[in-house]
Amino acid sequence: MSTSFAMLVLGGCRSGKSRFAEEWVAARYPRRTFVATMARTDDAEMAQRIALHHQSRSADWRTVEEPLDPLRVLRSRQHETDIFLIDCLTLWITNLLLHELSDAEIEGAVRELAQGVAASAVPVVMVANEVGLGLVPEAPLGRRFRDLAGWTNQQMAAACSHVVLITAGLPLPLKGNLP
Repeated sequence: MSTSFAMLVLGGCRSGKSRFAEEWVAARYPRRTFVATMARTDDAEMAQRIALHHQSRSADWRTVEEPLDPLRVLRSRQHETDIFLIDCLTLWITNLLLHELSDAEIEGAVRELAQGVAASAVPVVMVANEVGLGLVPEAPLGRRFRDLAGWTNQQMAAACSHVVLITAGLPLPLKGNLP
């Protein structure tokens, strides 16, 4: 384990998790890199969401779009930043599923990212959806996604020094005290 700081920010849809993570990082680090895992598509509504997300951050954020390999960004850009904010791990898992990776391949990528975060010389904050509080998905792909997302959150929580659950915009520390 590294002595570096790592935080996982979990929450449901529209819980305020991204806003919390962005504000927390911006208040503490002057050189910050946002690692966006959302893949650009022809979906106009999603393009608008991406634009609004980008506009919510001040111009002093460096944004790197990396839908498949956020670890590559952590390894190659440590000298350019004081902290990484990866948003979001759940979309990253979706991207890996859409690229038809097997569960074993996805689990391997998650393990590598968890190890990379734990060993990073630069602090890392990650955002993920807590998907285990809802209904059991009807379709096999939905259950597969839910299982992989939940397993991913467990692996990342174990690798992080801090874990925070956001509900109704309020942070609830689950691991470590909020600095």
